[in-house]
Amino acid sequence: MSDLGVGFRYLLKGQRWVARHGKQYGFGLLPGLITLVLYAAALVALALWGEDAVAWATPFADDWSSPWPGLFRGLLTAVLFALALLLAVVTFTAVTLLIGQPFYENLSEKVDRDVSPDGHAPESGLPLWRELWISARDSLRIVVRAALWGVLLFACGFIPVVGQTAVPVIGFFVTGFFLTEELTAVALQRRGVELRTRLGLLRSRKTLVWGFGTPLAVAFLVPFVAVFLMPGAVAGATLMARDLLGEEIREDGAEGEGAVTTSPQPPSGSSSPAR
Repeated sequence: MSDLGVGFRYLLKGQRWVARHGKQYGFGLLPGLITLVLYAAALVALALWGEDAVAWATPFADDWSSPWPGLFRGLLTAVLFALALLLAVVTFTAVTLLIGQPFYENLSEKVDRDVSPDGHAPESGLPLWRELWISARDSLRIVVRAALWGVLLFACGFIPVVGQTAVPVIGFFVTGFFLTEELTAVALQRRGVELRTRLGLLRSRKTLVWGFGTPLAVAFLVPFVAVFLMPGAVAGATLMARDLLGEEIREDGAEGEGAVTTSPQPPSGSSSPAR
């Protein structure tokens, strides 16, 4: 259970890091603001024309007696909007990271240099277009996995009692896991860690991941919060990535200036392969 607290502390440390580096925080807000505007426009459009789209897709209900067509289409519209919200929460991080790849790469590198005992930050050595392609490809794979989980949890939501109690809680843990994968990917991709290996690292420390990602998933449900937490989330995820790989972390002044801690070594077989 201690890993839950460690994960949450990484989230807080990331927020403290960007609070001490105002310029990095300001640049880190831009991608989130752009993504928020795009998502808000899409959700508003869905709210305005979703019912019309459902009516167009269900012509077979036209011949039903009242009030069944309205009830049926109203339920489908609500389901469609709920799925859109779930997809927005799950994909917001991926889209923001893709839009803000140069911003967050720079932020993550500065965190690495700040906490590394030798001031070194790993670099991928890849051109920007290649990094963007890898990020988009891996994000799509994660979104597909998250969408499958979303459909499964939505179906389980119809189970009496369990669907209204356990399923929402499980949903936050699942969302937190995928959010953490997307955020740690910024630092891990620079180290040449492939998606399969990243998922293995995260699964080996599930409680650590949940401690970091689950509170973030809950916070992201509040409008605008995701935008302001994203820079700190990237910073905290960089610290977590160092922990997962067993890299040393020089703690900040709050815990002893110049102190060095050695993170536990990653499980056998989870070392960073060359890309």
